Amino acid sequence: MTASLVLFTYLQLLDLLTTVVFIVHGVKEANPLVNFALTAAPTPLLGLVLIKAAALALGIFCCLRGRKQLLTRMNVFFAALVSWNLFAMIANAA
Repeated sequence: MTASLVLFTYLQLLDLLTTVVFIVHGVKEANPLVNFALTAAPTPLLGLVLIKAAALALGIFCCLRGRKQLLTRMNVFFAALVSWNLFAMIANAA
């Protein structure tokens, strides 16, 4: 397992956790695909876990196919997303 895949997995976990915090506080999910999974699954948490499992599968696919640059770009995107989520939580708490 490459460092990029480990980082991608960690960022997916952080995104899952920050999304759960938003859902608990009544914030609507902005991503239409994730929003669909939240409403279509038997429970919102299961829908979110399934979406994250699909994301991890894509990360593994990129790793196995040697698409390291794509995986790096996804890591940058999710790092920015998680940072934004944390910023939003802090701003809301202040």
